Amino acid sequence: MSRVAYVNGQYVPHGQATVHIEDRGFQFSDGVYEVWSVFDGRMADFDGHMTRLHRSMDELRIPAPMSRESLTRVLHETVRRNRVNEGLVYIQVTRGAARRDHPFPPEGTPPTLVITARSLPLSKGNASAAKGVAIVTHPDIRWGRCDIKTVGLLPNVLAKQAAKEKGAAEAWMVDDMGLVTEGSSTNAWIVDKDGKLRTRDAQSNILRGITRAAVIKLVEAEGLELEERAFTVDEVKTAREAFYTSASGYVMPAVSIDGVVIGDGKPGPIATKLRSKYLDQARRDAI
Repeated sequence: MSRVAYVNGQYVPHGQATVHIEDRGFQFSDGVYEVWSVFDGRMADFDGHMTRLHRSMDELRIPAPMSRESLTRVLHETVRRNRVNEGLVYIQVTRGAARRDHPFPPEGTPPTLVITARSLPLSKGNASAAKGVAIVTHPDIRWGRCDIKTVGLLPNVLAKQAAKEKGAAEAWMVDDMGLVTEGSSTNAWIVDKDGKLRTRDAQSNILRGITRAAVIKLVEAEGLELEERAFTVDEVKTAREAFYTSASGYVMPAVSIDGVVIGDGKPGPIATKLRSKYLDQARRDAI
């Protein structure tokens, strides 16, 4: 079946979907995006992602392309038209198309809205989670407002490519103090050598992951001890477990970092349990 994209008010064949060459997303990375997981044709963690999308637009002073209710309908329709049962739906909003100039375009310039959806069978991720994945470290060279989910992802692209070239699934970025910030497209977690669950506090130097927030609620419900506190690469190497969270990876156990085995080299019990509980909850609460 041919895929369908939504572009500025129209549903068009995916292969024919285009935006203007002077769209500010293309020229300046002047835009934001969100990604929802889809279970049984419904979107997981819907309110969290929608709220973060509007916060990102507000922070960059990009006007919303339509009401939240209308946008919700278009997201559902894009999923339906692509017949996605398990997969992802992606939305991107830019400041619109205008003559190339660094200042904002004239008031009233309509934002550009693009939505796509694609199937991604859960079985593929489950296979990776069953054996665990490798991660590598990479310098964090991003800008200072990583809490805004912008399309300016070149440092993330370079980090992810470095991981791929080393046969790893993800790169964890490290700041000038030697502390892990987050992954190239994920939030980083460990169960440290003392058995304490840790993830970095969500200040402006990392993205406030929606899956991360959902997992924190599960951790609290399970009565696990959690510290939102940064950790070093050496602490990862001596940890009992490590894993990352994201809208596409859910909870993904990591079994090595920079070639050093973490724990016993197998997905740990906490990560495995949290993955199972998150998937159950996400599927149950999806809309």
